[in-house]
Amino acid sequence: MNSLAHPQSRFTPAVQDPDGPRELVILGSTGSIGTQAIDVVLRNPDRFEVVALSAAGGRVELLAEQALALGVRTVAVADPAAEAPLRAALAARAGGAALPEVLAGPDAATELAATECHSVLNGITGSIGLAPTLAALRAGRVLVLANKESLIVGGPLVKAVARPGQIVPVDSEHAALFQALAGGTRTEVRKLVVTASGGPFRNRTREQLAGVTPSEALAHPTWAMGPVVTINSATLVNKGLEVIEAHLLYDVPFDRIEVVVHPQSVVHSMVEFTDGSTLAQASPPDMRMPIALGLGWPDRVPDAAPGCDWTKAATWEFFPLDDAAFPAVELAREVGTLGGTAPAVFNAANEECVDAFLNGALPFTGIVDTVAKVVAEHGTPAAGTSLTVEDVLQAEHWARTRARELAAG
Repeated sequence: MNSLAHPQSRFTPAVQDPDGPRELVILGSTGSIGTQAIDVVLRNPDRFEVVALSAAGGRVELLAEQALALGVRTVAVADPAAEAPLRAALAARAGGAALPEVLAGPDAATELAATECHSVLNGITGSIGLAPTLAALRAGRVLVLANKESLIVGGPLVKAVARPGQIVPVDSEHAALFQALAGGTRTEVRKLVVTASGGPFRNRTREQLAGVTPSEALAHPTWAMGPVVTINSATLVNKGLEVIEAHLLYDVPFDRIEVVVHPQSVVHSMVEFTDGSTLAQASPPDMRMPIALGLGWPDRVPDAAPGCDWTKAATWEFFPLDDAAFPAVELAREVGTLGGTAPAVFNAANEECVDAFLNGALPFTGIVDTVAKVVAEHGTPAAGTSLTVEDVLQAEHWARTRARELAAG
């Protein structure tokens, strides 16, 4: 396997100080991943130093608080209209301290991703994370990847520039696979087993899912996430995206990547080896553990998150995935096999369909049904080494437009 992410392939970044704290850039700092990453950093000031932050711009007060608490040299917002409020928030809280440099605009996060540092945590939500992902890789940084969409929509582009071991995944499932893969050589891997909580509707039939409301779909039983990711978990689109991501990260064929439902979300994923043994990574559902693993790799960060309490009785359950009720995973396999711009179409159409569902324009089952129609209409994708960023952007634009048309019609 020629893996982008493998524990036995350790990338040496272009910038590092072995005697000082590891310098980090955090993209998407006001989101769920970003805030938890900052918690890890603040509890380990001897190990990590954040030099730059970026956010979309909707929470400038929080962004200013983060920037000043961490003493960053640069802070960026994607929304140009947020620049003035951010400067005001920084000035109001600085108390005479030096203010960081402020960048604004859609390319600000991409600029930060190439800045001098050891590692870049890409916690941006959505395919807008592709340009920062490519910038960090080209600049020779370790990419701590929480933005799965950038890898999914730009897989060939990312694989063309990433060096072995340069990406350390943060998704709990892929961090689990990353750790379990340390138990054998690449040629000894038989199967990747990706676990899924099953979301709030795991025991429902397709007929029972038709009347699901947005409030019901947003009530995830295990994880606290943003609305798009939460709906994706309910439809299992998120698991489909993770199957594509696992294929790209670890270079394992789709027919050797299995999804199993595990409601307790304690076993985050497993690797089956050719001798029949299976290694699982288990920990209570807390994203600070995989985040800390990504920030500190190849070293672990002590007490990053609580471990399992073995003094209490517990039951871990595993169930086969109901593909009839949740067809998103099988659709994702088809899309991943097509490659090229097909994953970008899948992802973009889904984002539009999730929005339509939340606004009452689509039923719950209509999300994946509509995405499937858009994927089918897309036909033969642009593929191979000829794929460009422009191809991806054009495919996404078409997919969003077509998904909106189908949702409205």
